[in-house]
Amino acid sequence: MTDSSSTSLGSPGSPDSAVLLDVTDGVATITLNRPDAMNSLDIATKVLLLETVRTVADDPAVRCVVLTGTGRAFCTGQDLKEHVQLLESGGSDQLFSTVDEHYNPIVTALAGMAKPVIAAVNGVAAGAGASLAFACDLRVVADTAGFNLAFANVALSCDTGASYHLQQLVGRARAIELLYFPRTIKADEALELGLATSVVPADGLAAEVGALAARLAAGPTVALGAMRRSVAYSAGHSFEESLEFESSMMTLTGATSDHREAVAAFVNKQKPTFEGR
Repeated sequence: MTDSSSTSLGSPGSPDSAVLLDVTDGVATITLNRPDAMNSLDIATKVLLLETVRTVADDPAVRCVVLTGTGRAFCTGQDLKEHVQLLESGGSDQLFSTVDEHYNPIVTALAGMAKPVIAAVNGVAAGAGASLAFACDLRVVADTAGFNLAFANVALSCDTGASYHLQQLVGRARAIELLYFPRTIKADEALELGLATSVVPADGLAAEVGALAARLAAGPTVALGAMRRSVAYSAGHSFEESLEFESSMMTLTGATSDHREAVAAFVNKQKPTFEGR
């Protein structure tokens, strides 16, 4: 069954909305849509993005999520024009409360949902934009794109989970180096470092991500989500605690229709058809 819908959050039906959502065949594509601002994040965009991520996380029809951007950038993090305006107008409380009110909830919802998440990195991912990409399971990167941990350039600490996910990808020492000395990490180096899962020609990014997302959306969603949760849990817990959590996830997935379907298909030497439940 094909479920296809397209929504522009904040201004329904408008292609000018800062965050676009399309759901087709179990794949939810969230697109940051401020190309003239390099998909930077002002407060309004962060509110829409949080709403959108939570929507797809809770939607049982969504079995895989893709995060991407329009134009030359994936996301360049905080909108510095708005940032400067808030500083000059004395709005510092609003300026830095955005971490707790927006960035942390967004990345928590993105990293914590029980379904696969792909970052289709179409252009530069900088600051919080890089952090959002690192929170995804897979990062398919256009050969013209790159990453930049730009926080030190504006004399700010890292946010949006960078301190957690970056060192998981590249190790503590390299994470510190990339944070201390911001630079653009081009796609080929990002692949070598482990920041990119794969690098593809820019004009083939949509097709590559589409095929990967379709494959994941056709998979055993509960099991994939359980794997995602298990890996995240083990990053902050002991071996013994991780084994206990794995056991609970095995019990969860063992009770699914997909598991019963897979076992029956194996016995009958057939390919299983998963329904994500």
